[in-house]
Amino acid sequence: MDFTDFGKLHYGFIGLGLIGGSIARGLREKYPECTITAYDMEAASVEAAKRDGVVNICAYEIDRVFSACGLIFLCAPVSCNAENLLSVRKVLHPEALLTDVGSVKGDIHAHVNNAGLQKQFIGGHPMAGSERTGYPNSRARLLENAYYILTPTEKTPREKTDFMENLVKSLGAIPLILSAGEHDYVTAGISHLPHVVSASLVNLVKNRDNAEGIMKLIAAGGFKDITRISSSSPVMWEHICMTNRDNILSLLDDYMETLQDIRDRIKKLDGTATYDFFESARSYRESFTDVSGGPIKKSYVFYVDIPDEPGALATIVTLLAFQQINLKNIGITHNREVAEGSLLIEVWEEKDIGRAKEVLSSKGYIVRIKK
Repeated sequence: MDFTDFGKLHYGFIGLGLIGGSIARGLREKYPECTITAYDMEAASVEAAKRDGVVNICAYEIDRVFSACGLIFLCAPVSCNAENLLSVRKVLHPEALLTDVGSVKGDIHAHVNNAGLQKQFIGGHPMAGSERTGYPNSRARLLENAYYILTPTEKTPREKTDFMENLVKSLGAIPLILSAGEHDYVTAGISHLPHVVSASLVNLVKNRDNAEGIMKLIAAGGFKDITRISSSSPVMWEHICMTNRDNILSLLDDYMETLQDIRDRIKKLDGTATYDFFESARSYRESFTDVSGGPIKKSYVFYVDIPDEPGALATIVTLLAFQQINLKNIGITHNREVAEGSLLIEVWEEKDIGRAKEVLSSKGYIVRIKK
């Protein structure tokens, strides 16, 4: 098989949801002459992709039609990929490459080892997503500027890893090569544990709120921002916790020690130590890069000061609509302890923030971009 020309390769997709669909769309947009075969438990998704011109061949089972593929993406839910792997193994071309898009790598690598496919496998984790799921919400540029972690096995030929790295770059993503173990530990710290903490905070407020629901009423400020990720799929997070259990438990123990430490400082009225706790976090956070390719999808939000008068909101929306800036969310911020500006606007793409600020600022509005 020719791995030197991305456009001439035959790609296969087992699962065509948000991520699989977005990768397929990206390949079609970048390499219109390539061939794409896809299978999904929801046949309607594959058929829709064919009508869209994204998919060439609709597969209704994992059969020999995939034997012609040079690269196959396992894009079903993580819990299904192990089962699909066994089906793919029966039809996989001996020179073909196999990858996945799951957010836990140790589990799939173990199944790959058991199947004897180490030489043909490179784990993958595109760190992009959306609150909306399924093929209808996929888009060709979902991966742009997102980190795409690759986890080759010890037996993966270097040229195959180079191929995947270059393919990822060509789709606008940022490849990062890690071992499966390192990937799972890192994502446990900056993605999996934060989801556990976020859900814990939401449940704490739910269980400690009064009968009038005052906590819930005023949670629309900073609290809603820091717990935004709790809106993610509970099914997905149950499986992640089960498959990356050891790393999550280890870091959760460390986090609980940190909480106990700050609790002791506050209990002792140790102002200096408490200040150091917050200052250390503030300083370290300020050193973070602005690259938006992490595992927790960045929200593109800005705030606008508007007068409390009839038509003010409609004017803002109209100005942005004339510039063809699509709004994802818009609302009045009643709790502004963190947010600066009475109107919160969220857009779909990062580039739209700068355009929106330019348009609104030229009309005299004060615009503040969320950091």
